[in-house]
Amino acid sequence: MHENNRPPLIVLTGPTAVGKTRLSLALARALKGEIVSADSMQVYRHMDIGSAKIRPEEMQGIPHHMIDILDPWESFNVVLFKERCEECIGGIYERGHIPVVTGGTGFYIQALLRDVDFTEEPEDRAYRESLERLAAEKGPEYLHAMLKEADPAAAEEIHANNIKRTVRALEFHHLTGKRISDHNRRERQKGSAYNSCYFVLNDERDRLYARIEQRVDEMLEQGLADEVRRLRDMGCRRGMVSMQGLGYKEIMAWLEGETTFEEAVEILKRDTRHFAKRQLTWFRREKDVIWVNKDEFGYDEDRMLTFMLEQCFISGLLDPT
Repeated sequence: MHENNRPPLIVLTGPTAVGKTRLSLALARALKGEIVSADSMQVYRHMDIGSAKIRPEEMQGIPHHMIDILDPWESFNVVLFKERCEECIGGIYERGHIPVVTGGTGFYIQALLRDVDFTEEPEDRAYRESLERLAAEKGPEYLHAMLKEADPAAAEEIHANNIKRTVRALEFHHLTGKRISDHNRRERQKGSAYNSCYFVLNDERDRLYARIEQRVDEMLEQGLADEVRRLRDMGCRRGMVSMQGLGYKEIMAWLEGETTFEEAVEILKRDTRHFAKRQLTWFRREKDVIWVNKDEFGYDEDRMLTFMLEQCFISGLLDPT
């Protein structure tokens, strides 16, 4: 019997480019599990290169969920993620398998693990749309400055370019008079809705940054610029949620003549490094995290996998039989 009758769930997360995909495949294969993507960009069709989406031939026959479920002109948010993700996980349990949630969007993972209830959060569509217009007219930095005044802790967590989350934080403050950072901190203290092992794969900073540089170069060689050009031809515009993703907004700025190609690439590499740093900051705040520091395992994935399986047994998530 699983601990407290809570259903089993494994999370494998970490900063971008750290190597989650290969290890998640090994983990799912060892457990006869199915992989659930916790990535805010891989949900979109036609956005393969910039999102580092796994290709069908790389899946090794392991079912993958939450990939290619929306068109790039559709909006996606944490509420929709949690709703669709729970549907997928229900099916995985029915098949007698264990879900392996993998991806780098910490906020999404937290919402799933802590079973965050979004149904009672207030909304003011008119106010939200006025903020979105303000961002379009005066730029995301103007909106972020408003957030810094209303909720400094939230402004520290949310990047200025993340208009969606900035708007949500301002809307929450506008309607409740409270800070969303305080709300999020309380939610983080909730116990997990699952009997879970929450692994964070990490690497030394210099190695991680070098891998980020290499990945950006590889994406460009694979045709990232052509991918963004096709999306633009399909009607995608910079204000869309999908176009806020790393790689897409920088290349779109180049296509629209705002930067040179070299500048766009340099900005992309810089912003991806900053993103990885923010991801690690988020994971360090989470409780019950099991860190898998690659250097401590001599970069041996078999040793990492053995350690993770041992932790799953220790936690009672897996039956020793």
